[in-house]
Amino acid sequence: MAAPAQPPYTPVVRAGDWVIVSGQLGMKDGAIVPGGVRAQTQQAVINLKAQLATMGATIDDIAKTLCFLTDMDTFPTFNEMYASGFGKARPARSTIGVKELPFGGAVEIEAWAYLPVAAKKPAKKKAAKKKAVAKKAPAKKKPAAKKAVKKSAAKKATPKKSVKKSAAKKKK
Repeated sequence: MAAPAQPPYTPVVRAGDWVIVSGQLGMKDGAIVPGGVRAQTQQAVINLKAQLATMGATIDDIAKTLCFLTDMDTFPTFNEMYASGFGKARPARSTIGVKELPFGGAVEIEAWAYLPVAAKKPAKKKAAKKKAVAKKAPAKKKPAAKKAVKKSAAKKATPKKSVKKSAAKKKK
């Protein structure tokens, strides 16, 4: 078996709300799978799903694919396996015939998935709400502290009143 390729690119990246998966070949363990277009398409879709999963996306998030075939006569077989691998998902797609693909592949599939960054924020909002609740708990103690301040102020006021009363009594 050949060693896995160390390409000078990133297999999957996030760009804002988009998850972009570089072209996936029908490779497993560093080599093109045997079985022609049928097996390679199936493996390319498996590889695509695995790359999406690393970013929290699924095949259902894909908006657009760009597919390459080295032999357009294999398009019906490719199309059958593509549809099987994508299930009910039907993103926009372009399929282009090319002279050759890396590692002698017959099929390559690139994908653009739409996964809004905001979709990940509810978990953060829950954490923020928990923090807010935690912050509110001490706030409940503050009114009690205010009552204590009011009581001590009342106690201080009482002696002053009694002092005034006694001063008033002396005047009589």
